Amino acid sequence: MEELCSVSGLDPLWDWNLTWYTSRPDLTQCFQHTVLVWFPCVYLWTCSPLYLLYLQLLNSYLPLPSCLLLYLPLPLSPLHPQVLAVVIIQVDRMKGSRSSILLFLFWTLLVLCSLVPLKVNIDLVVQGHRRPLQAADLWPLRDQDSSIWIMKDLEKFWTQNGSVLAWSRSWSSGSTVPTEKTQLLSKNRKGRGFRLFLLCALGRNFRFYFLRGTLCLLLHDTFMFAVPQVLSLLLEFMRDKNAEMWKGFLFATFLFLLSCLQSLFHHHYMFHCFTVGMRLKTAVMGLVYRKCLLLSNSARRQCTLGEIINLVSADTQKLMDFVVYLNCLWVTPIEITLCFYFLWQLLGPAALAGIITVILIFPLNGFIAKVRSKLQVQMKFMDSRIKLMNEILNGMKILKFYAWEEAFLRRVGVLRDGELDALKRSQILHSVSLASFNSSSFLIALSVFGVYVLMDERNVLDAQKIFVSVALINILKTPLSQLPFAMSTTMQAVVSLRRLGNFLYQDELKPDNVERLPHNGDSVVIEGGSFSWTNDGLPCLQRINMKVKTGFLVAVVGHVGSGKSSLLSAMLGEMERRSGFISIKGSVAYIPQQAWIQNTSLKDNILFGGERKESWYHRVLEACALLPDLDILPAGDSTEIGEKGLNLSGGQKQRVSLARAVYRRSDVYLLDDPLSAVDAHVGQHIFDRVIGPRGLLKDKTRVLVTHGLSFLSKADLILVMEEGHVSEMGSYMELMERRGAFAKLIHTFSGNQRRGSSTPRDKSEKSVEVNINKTADQDLDAEDAGKLTEADKAHTGRVKLQMYREYFRTVGLTFIMTIIFLCAFQQAASLAYNYWLSLWADEPTVNGTQSDHGLKLSVFAALGFTQGMAMFGTTLAIALGGIVASRHLHADLLNSVLRSQMSFFEVTPSGNLLNRFSKEIDAIDCMIPDGLKMMLGYLFKLLEICIILLLATPFTGLVLLPLTCVYILIQSFYVASSCQLRRLEAVSRSPIYSHFNETVQGASVIRAFGEQRRFILHADHRIDSNQEAYFPRFIATRWLAVNLEFLGNVLVLAAAILSVRGRDELSPGIVGLAVTHSLQVTGILSWIVRSWTDVENNIVSVERVKEYDSTPKEAAWTLEGSLLPAEWPTTGNIQFEDFGLQYRKGLDWALNDITISIQDREKVGIVGRTGAGKSSLALGIFRILEAAKGRIIIDGINIADIGLHDLRSRITIIPQDPVLFSGSLRMNLDPFDTSSDEDLWKALELAHLSSFVSALPQKLNHHCCEGGENLSLGQRQLLCLARALLRKTRILLLDEATAAVDLKTDQLIQSTIRAQFDGCTILTIAHRLNTIMDYTRVVVMDRGSIAETDSPPQLLHLQGHFYQMCVEAGLA
Repeated sequence: MEELCSVSGLDPLWDWNLTWYTSRPDLTQCFQHTVLVWFPCVYLWTCSPLYLLYLQLLNSYLPLPSCLLLYLPLPLSPLHPQVLAVVIIQVDRMKGSRSSILLFLFWTLLVLCSLVPLKVNIDLVVQGHRRPLQAADLWPLRDQDSSIWIMKDLEKFWTQNGSVLAWSRSWSSGSTVPTEKTQLLSKNRKGRGFRLFLLCALGRNFRFYFLRGTLCLLLHDTFMFAVPQVLSLLLEFMRDKNAEMWKGFLFATFLFLLSCLQSLFHHHYMFHCFTVGMRLKTAVMGLVYRKCLLLSNSARRQCTLGEIINLVSADTQKLMDFVVYLNCLWVTPIEITLCFYFLWQLLGPAALAGIITVILIFPLNGFIAKVRSKLQVQMKFMDSRIKLMNEILNGMKILKFYAWEEAFLRRVGVLRDGELDALKRSQILHSVSLASFNSSSFLIALSVFGVYVLMDERNVLDAQKIFVSVALINILKTPLSQLPFAMSTTMQAVVSLRRLGNFLYQDELKPDNVERLPHNGDSVVIEGGSFSWTNDGLPCLQRINMKVKTGFLVAVVGHVGSGKSSLLSAMLGEMERRSGFISIKGSVAYIPQQAWIQNTSLKDNILFGGERKESWYHRVLEACALLPDLDILPAGDSTEIGEKGLNLSGGQKQRVSLARAVYRRSDVYLLDDPLSAVDAHVGQHIFDRVIGPRGLLKDKTRVLVTHGLSFLSKADLILVMEEGHVSEMGSYMELMERRGAFAKLIHTFSGNQRRGSSTPRDKSEKSVEVNINKTADQDLDAEDAGKLTEADKAHTGRVKLQMYREYFRTVGLTFIMTIIFLCAFQQAASLAYNYWLSLWADEPTVNGTQSDHGLKLSVFAALGFTQGMAMFGTTLAIALGGIVASRHLHADLLNSVLRSQMSFFEVTPSGNLLNRFSKEIDAIDCMIPDGLKMMLGYLFKLLEICIILLLATPFTGLVLLPLTCVYILIQSFYVASSCQLRRLEAVSRSPIYSHFNETVQGASVIRAFGEQRRFILHADHRIDSNQEAYFPRFIATRWLAVNLEFLGNVLVLAAAILSVRGRDELSPGIVGLAVTHSLQVTGILSWIVRSWTDVENNIVSVERVKEYDSTPKEAAWTLEGSLLPAEWPTTGNIQFEDFGLQYRKGLDWALNDITISIQDREKVGIVGRTGAGKSSLALGIFRILEAAKGRIIIDGINIADIGLHDLRSRITIIPQDPVLFSGSLRMNLDPFDTSSDEDLWKALELAHLSSFVSALPQKLNHHCCEGGENLSLGQRQLLCLARALLRKTRILLLDEATAAVDLKTDQLIQSTIRAQFDGCTILTIAHRLNTIMDYTRVVVMDRGSIAETDSPPQLLHLQGHFYQMCVEAGLA
């Protein structure tokens, strides 16, 4: 049995800790699924032969052999005991036995054994009422709902059938000279084909389960149409005073039973729909994630991360909504046809008038739906906004350094305004559609009744005809009111399907770009290779011919943009092979130029899914110079690394990236300049211990892109790249003997080839304190000490009233009062025209006719049209109020985030923030207003029904009171659990977005290491965790609806029975009015709580958006009344007076007792080892961190006394990590658009980029991709230099700004800085010591203090810290 449990994935059969040694005893899942299921069955199967024998001994009509024939063929299973029980009942009946003790005990055991699983199933609701639910309380996901189960069949179908479309794509992309027209037609045809393929794939997987739900819907409709027939019989009974009373009670009971069956089948159908929707969401997310790992580079540039996040958030939600409304598209016409058939039976040809009314309404709403579908530009604005927000979050430090927040606030604002304008136009049309459909029941009644009475004077509208017709029209109202939602969701689903199809159709990397076959002992072979980034683009690499023997060290050198990194990409298969042949022998490890680091522990970053082997792991750490870093980090290698390695320096990130590759023990290593981010002695250590002839990789094939000339003499082969081709190739000595370009390069820079010894721009001194400040006041274990990022936390309990106040405050009092007045006015009009109908029905006939038909119709029409106009005004006011609130809440969120301190971004994963800006803002845009529309409409409708019932049968109040108490009890259970489940679902969504973000950015590394499957499993696990919170959420909704609709059905029963009992006092018109309205209570009660819960669930979005209001904020950007001179700083004099910096009070000093005066035009180099405080000094100058003591004075003004933007906009930094944003080159240089074209070109010329930019087709308007991916790293760094040249400030801070460029470019940059910033004060955090040897002064930092400061010659003479660094760099 234990084996059976383990095979099934369940817990052990018995657990004493769970059952006995606990305050809340329970049974294991295995025990519940085995023993409790089988025990009643075994009892019945064991005892039934004896019982049949006992029956035989009594003179049964059925001989014993016949009994055994019924018994023996039945196989033993939990289902077949039910069949056996039926057999025993039949035998008992034939014997004449009234009861069976055997079956009584069987049913008793079955009930008792079912109580434990039942208790487990309802325990979630009970727990949610007692205390806030936690993720651990949730049910495990069913196997059939899990990602593995769903994706297994889908992937198989996708792989088998997708090859045809893939062939079509490759064939069409390979056409030689397509015209513009054929390209457009081909694109449309291919996109449509892929959308249909996606639809077929999803339909094939989920069709049978969905059809089972459809069967429930048909049964629901059957019972729904039976209700008016029973109502007709009841009203006929009320009119016939001689009818027996029991018939009235029978009809009342039938109404109750039919309503209950209708509810059960409806919610069984909804359960199937939501289950299919959930599985659809899993499938779409799985497909999108898998596609992200296959996208080609050209496709990756088109599909931004913001668009991908929208696909898995907004678009999947649209498809889930479509599943619910899909059947409406074909069931609605059938329901309408049946309604009019029964109306024809009741009123004759007058029913045709109703058909004409419906026919007139349909084109109007079809037109509105078509226009709304064209307004889906809202999604484009949303995509662009999320994409821009992702870039802002990734480049937040740059925005703060440059004081660019306001420029990007404006960019986001423009996109948000466009998004809301499109939404406003859509909502206006939607309000027209809703008003017309909700008024459709009145319009149909008006046309039908009007035609009926005007056709013939003898046509009399009595209570039976009026209220049975109204009941049928109310049934008709459901499909007609659902139709706008069905049409709207269908249009939105078509748009979403198109977007998904277009994404899934994007070009993929071709597996045959690189042959993975052994090739005569050569590890890498390229013959006549020509490669490009796109299928139709110009080749970036041409005429590449090379053979690399196993174990060779190949060095690749060349100027910025010469194609060095592209060559490695071609070897990885990341580029399109246009011609030639390329093969790589064995496994590959790749170290990118910009290290890709996961948001996990340092250890997991290095192991990268591999098994830890202690001795090898230690050797790798030592060789990659990581052991000293482990001593600094709070939890050693268990320390959590932030997103993109934000708490590591550039050098540390690169060493971790290198360690990951070395630990893998691959056959071929592709190293894209990993030594550029480390200082000389560390670089030499890594080369000697890892890359070089005596390193750990000495027997491996290594292709090293480098700018370090000192390593070239040890390479077996050197490739010199120039403008996309290999200009020279050979050993070091061969190339020197040729005296070509390579030899000139070596001779020119041989004196400056050694790098300085300053540590790289380590953020580690900052990150250590950031990590420690989490734990300084607490005694935590090592694992917690290394924790950096904060998981997205769920609030607990009911949503606070403050959130509602906050939302309605942003809506505004004017909107709120208008909405309440219109709701009340609308319902008053509804009550009036319904009461008018009852008066009409009770009017006695005179000579078989009724009088004043024109007056009755006129009053009825006036009241109905008044209600329709009020309904339009209500829906429009709520929609516009929601847009106003959404605009304010988004603006507040954006301001809160941009004004937060940098420490906030270091501990908050970007997925959390993107979740707020996408899913939560989308909920505030659409879900809250829609929920409010429904809730207010149904609340006022319920009030109307209660008034009618109390007027008709006052004793109904005796039933209403206890039902209200039970209603409140059920509602309290549900809302408490539902809100918490909504929070848990929202919290579990953030890791999905973070994982998508991380995967998209590191896709090339994941592919190079062959880790796609492991990352897919991680994504599947995150999706399943999200679904574990979503599944009980919609189960709770169904539980609520069934319970509440039962209460509504009880009210129907009460109203019908009280009407039957008081038929002598009540008129048929009042009874018809009361019963037809009580029939609506069933749905209304459910919709009130559902819409109320939807509002409360979505108000959680307001809560999650507003929670960032309380984050620690920076000082004011600008100060009112500031007397800061316009030209400040005029000289650039900087004074540090006893300056101290802490990352948090109570922690050690990051900087302490810094006192130094830097004169104007002075050039100061800042050096020091890891953790010395160099970057902290820069952070202090820019007030990224505020002073803990002392002050910094620039040109006589304390920087703490001025606004942050006043400070940051007047000093300049060139950072180590060059960050670009998607947009034009002009925007990246000058986001405020204050510089002329002449100034821009001059800056580009001085930054040595004018020739490159002038060669671009659009020049300054050339579009930069997300992150500047269509420019090389060196070109991005030169653009940062151009930014500094444009700003023309008196103080310049260089933070290792030349780490990513070759020595020639470095020399050009240094000469530009010396010439153009000659009149400026320059502070350089030095990377190459030779670049600061001619500086006025050098400041040597050590442990947060100034160890020594003087001119370089004087410091060399003193033979202190600086001298030691120069010795290590070979400069002394």
